[in-house]
Amino acid sequence: MDVGGLSDPYVKVHLLQGGKKMRKKKTTIKKNTLNPYYNEAFSFEVPCDLVQKVQVELTVLDYDKLGKNEAIGRVAVGAAVGGAGLRHWADMLANPRRPIAQWHSLRPPDRVRPLPVP
Repeated sequence: MDVGGLSDPYVKVHLLQGGKKMRKKKTTIKKNTLNPYYNEAFSFEVPCDLVQKVQVELTVLDYDKLGKNEAIGRVAVGAAVGGAGLRHWADMLANPRRPIAQWHSLRPPDRVRPLPVP
């Protein structure tokens, strides 16, 4: 959080296989807000035989021009994740090439469980 109590958030999107980061993308930075809205879409090409072995991890960070960017929270989506992350993954697989929007609660970055290694 910045000195004025606001944040400059952006999201890093990682495609993971076996806990290893395979590909990455990121959103634009939303300046001076605690309620960012991202109307951005990302896609990764994943071979059919790997769909059940990958996860997508989204990390929200606060951009800092002078210091290190600070992680705000994380969420994961994938076959091995469980809960809302698994339901979202199943919806995406059932509707290929269609955007599937869903709200997720962020976990604090220091309390995120490591993703299982399939």
